[in-house]
Amino acid sequence: MTDQIQRFLFDQTNVRGEIVTLERAYQEVLERHAYPPAVNALLGELLAAVALLTDTVKLDGTLSIEVRGQGALSLLMAESNPGGELRAIARVAEDAALPSDAAGFRELVGDGQIVITLDPKEGHRYQGIVALDHDSLAGCLEAYFGQSEQLPTRLWLAADGKRAGGLLLQRLPHEAQNQDVDAWERSVQLADTIKQEELLGLEQRDVLYRLYHEETVRVFEPKALAFGCTCSRERMSKALLTLGAEELRDILAEQGSIETQCHFCHSEYHYTAAEIETLLVDPDAAAPTIH
Repeated sequence: MTDQIQRFLFDQTNVRGEIVTLERAYQEVLERHAYPPAVNALLGELLAAVALLTDTVKLDGTLSIEVRGQGALSLLMAESNPGGELRAIARVAEDAALPSDAAGFRELVGDGQIVITLDPKEGHRYQGIVALDHDSLAGCLEAYFGQSEQLPTRLWLAADGKRAGGLLLQRLPHEAQNQDVDAWERSVQLADTIKQEELLGLEQRDVLYRLYHEETVRVFEPKALAFGCTCSRERMSKALLTLGAEELRDILAEQGSIETQCHFCHSEYHYTAAEIETLLVDPDAAAPTIH
């Protein structure tokens, strides 16, 4: 089964893990855009990563990862929610030369930072920021966990334009529950032997057996994942209102109406001049027609 995430833990230790596989959700993201192969691969890694992190932090809300680079790839963003819905987008910098098919992470993004945003349904929004100081997306995200969560965490990510996958291991601070002092080092060393073709081509339980058949691993029921966009009339209206009344009226004077599109799923929204004026008076008013 593809498009799922599965939790597991090592009995009588403080080591837990997750493994994710994406196919259809990954393809639905790529079908909506025409990115170079190197960007497609990195986008797949980010989709796998955002699914792993969402399940790890147990957030009742939305989690997003933004890679803000100064290279040919200026933005890479993926978002996930507890319902297992994923979406992602990439943005190539204006006038940037398209990267080669074999371009690596740092070659694509250059210097910059990763911004991880946790937006719960209730409570305060939280952002964690780490610099792009590592040569891989996985390495940068591991640095985030070390800095913000202070939990030893390792990630292995892979994508080839058809499938994306990821493996996460984490050592929890429950030392009293740990009856195997070498469990963390051993589990990481074994995971370091995983090959990309295995992470992308094997069933999840087969990956776990391949790595940990000599360990006592408890595997939980998998959770289904799918592409899903959270754009809506309300969110698009609020985004337009940030432009301000003067700019919106200038656009209407020039074009007669406003057409806008969700960058993630390409849903189109149409606003008449009357609808814009209604929104300016009452931001909570029902707004656009979706095409």
